[in-house]
Order: sequence, then C-alpha cells, then structure tokens
Amino acid sequence: MNMDSKELDFFIISDSVGDTARKVLQAVLAQFPAVSVHMHHYPFVRTIEDLNPILRKAKELKGSVIHTLVVDDLSELTAQFCREEGIPCYNILKTLVQDIAAATGEQPLKRPGALHRLDDEYFNRISAIEFAVKYDDGKDPKGFLDADLVLLGVSRTSKTPLSMFLANKNIKVANLPVMPEAAIPDEIWQVDPKKIVGLTNDPEVLNNFRKERMIAYGLSPDTIYSDMDRIRAELEYAYDLYNKIGCIIINVSKRSIEETAAIIMSNIKTSDTSIIP
Repeated sequence: MNMDSKELDFFIISDSVGDTARKVLQAVLAQFPAVSVHMHHYPFVRTIEDLNPILRKAKELKGSVIHTLVVDDLSELTAQFCREEGIPCYNILKTLVQDIAAATGEQPLKRPGALHRLDDEYFNRISAIEFAVKYDDGKDPKGFLDADLVLLGVSRTSKTPLSMFLANKNIKVANLPVMPEAAIPDEIWQVDPKKIVGLTNDPEVLNNFRKERMIAYGLSPDTIYSDMDRIRAELEYAYDLYNKIGCIIINVSKRSIEETAAIIMSNIKTSDTSIIP
C-alpha cells in the first residue's frame, strides 16, 4: 500500500463470491470518505493457477490484499508472497477461525464457498424472494394466509424494501398498502396478529417523501397525496386499524431498513405485540 497516496488499490480475493471481504472493506472505508479506492474483485479463486497472476498484479500496482481463502495451500501461498514482496495482506477469517477452533476443539471444514453452497437454505431464500415479489403491494390477498409475516402500512413506509430484506432472511413476506378508501381484505382478519406488523411514519417525513416522489414523476409536489391533512388522516386510520388487529406497530421515520427488520425479527421470535415509536 502506498501510504503517501490517498488512492489505494485493494485486491479482494475469495474462494466464493467475495461478499464478506468486500463488505468488511467497505465498512472500514466508510470511515475515510476522502480516500479514493480501486477495488479489484476476484471471486471463486480455487487454484494456484488462478491465484498467482492476481498476486503479481497486486505487486505491480503496489496494492493491498484482503482475502477469505480457507484452503491452506492458497492462504499460505498468499501470506508468503505478500510477506516476501512487502504487500499488506489481511486474512479476515484467520484469527476468528483459529480462536473458535481453540475454544471448542473443533476443526474448521476449510471448504471453499461453504457459506454460499446451494443447500436448502439457499433455495428457501430464493423461494422467499419470489414470494415477496408475487405478493407485494397486496396483489393477491391469498398470500396473506401463506405468509410468515404480513406488513401493513400507508404509502412510503418502506413496505417493499422491508419485504425484500426479510425475504433474504428466509422470511416469506406479503404486504398491503393501507388507505381509508380501500377495503381491508377478509384474509387479514384470518391471520394471527402476531404475524402482522403495522408500519407508520411521522407526518413531516411522509410529506417530504411524497413531494420528492411527485417531483421524480415530473408532477407538482403539492397534491392530495402530499397534503398534510390527508397524511394525518391516513396515519390515524392506520393506527386505528393496527389497534383493532392487535399487531405490533413500528414507526420507521428514524430507522434504517436493517434496524426495522431487526426489530421485526426479534418480535417474531418473542411473539411480542407493542408500539415501537
């Protein structure tokens, strides 16, 4: 790594898709917004023939190597090459793997791509994603009866992004837009309230979101859709509905998708019903 430069080259090497190393690096780089980084991404590196040219390129560009290689031959070759050539090298799995092995007496599988193998969990996740797409926005009320989770919410309360995020956690989600003029499908009342989450937001936040949406569509930002009285009426209607159902209520105004999803998953496990401001 050229420490005199703010332009850094990172060589991300993995025996699988490389998401782990890339996300760790991105998390670290978020602390250095002024630093310019070029990421060289090399997934599915499983032979010495694959690895050698990558290491030579890292040497040529005076880059740094960050890897998640679990096969000893490849990991050790990478460490040796980087040591001899003075290349910074970060094996982000090594210390934790060694510590767990020492603490438990168990030996790691050292199987390339173990996290991403095509097992039942993988296919369940794909099925959950397909389910979320099929039953997004209340397209088919029958989906509410088959869902692991039902999200209710007025417009711009992150129903669809949350559905997709939770689907990646193997949770089958159906969602329904809530508005005073629209009848609530009979199927909603047949769902266990513990499997329903009512999403809400602050009126001011919704007002800004909806104005931005209108502008993005090339329309005037000041419509009934973004009118504050209308928004307050929608939220009041939604609160009344959620209380009748007896479901958990979550205000998403100051929360990321990840934070809201974590609260939902926690409540699914504990079967808690409450209001989370």
